[in-house]
Amino acid sequence: MRYRRFGRTGWEVSEVGYGMWGMGGWSGSDDEESLRSLQRAVELGVNFFDTAWGYGEGHSEGLLGRLVRANPDRRLYTASKIPPKNFKWPSRRGFTLDETFPPEHIEEYVHSSLRNSGLEKFDLMQFHVWEDEWVEDDRWAKKMDELRSQGLVGAVGISINRWEPWNGVRAVRSGHIDAVQVIYNIFDQNPEDELFPACREMDVAVIARVPFDEGTLTGTLTKESSWPEGDWRNTYFVPENLIPSVERADALKPVAERAGLTLPEMALRFILSNPTVSTIIPGMRKLKNVESNAAASDAGALAPELLEELRPHRWERKPKPWSQ
Repeated sequence: MRYRRFGRTGWEVSEVGYGMWGMGGWSGSDDEESLRSLQRAVELGVNFFDTAWGYGEGHSEGLLGRLVRANPDRRLYTASKIPPKNFKWPSRRGFTLDETFPPEHIEEYVHSSLRNSGLEKFDLMQFHVWEDEWVEDDRWAKKMDELRSQGLVGAVGISINRWEPWNGVRAVRSGHIDAVQVIYNIFDQNPEDELFPACREMDVAVIARVPFDEGTLTGTLTKESSWPEGDWRNTYFVPENLIPSVERADALKPVAERAGLTLPEMALRFILSNPTVSTIIPGMRKLKNVESNAAASDAGALAPELLEELRPHRWERKPKPWSQ
């Protein structure tokens, strides 16, 4: 496992981190399997773990706390997220700070996450949705400074809405945040345009999420794929999304084959080829996924000529009612 500097915090974090969304208690998740996978990740050098109150109303946070207590001799970096007060994901234009993150709500849910996890402090606390116009109302920043001074939070971050990397540039340039979490993968290369340059300028860490485009970049989905009743992917992968996603993933398979790579490995190493990225947080519930994803770090960046071949696979997308 290789490590990267996490922006101005100076932390050295594993370039492959761990996204804990799938451990919220749905889609057949099993706590014991989750804990085995988390522990295996620690053994392989993973030291950055990302969860949220919204992942099972604190269930995933509880698993992270158990992992930290089971590894007292290791420095594990913990990250969670405050849900918006209106509990609407993603945020929409026009939502005000009072509807989403008024100071008293921020404080309530930071304490809630600490109770859920049994931790005394989160290294990184993020806003689970974001609108850049909230930069003008700095009550959120003042409250986070207060919580940081109390030793409850180490650093502050934002999680940017799907396919809106521009909607965080002002926050980065404000100097109030230490990290941004954004979708970045072979299809979604848009953060390279404005967001990444701002992050480099302000020394803000970048957490790349959804590295496999919700599964299409694993190469395992087909145009007939379906999921159990209640699984959120049934509403995300509507035909309007599933069909072009599978077609675009299929177009990448011969590229990976010629390079002697699996599609998931190529997807991860594409992201790791960008030095602006601090860590990737794939979701991993099974041991085999932990081991294969962690191995991508050892393999390093892709060859420059392969990166150039992947550039035309950029996909310009706009948020839709189903895109969540």
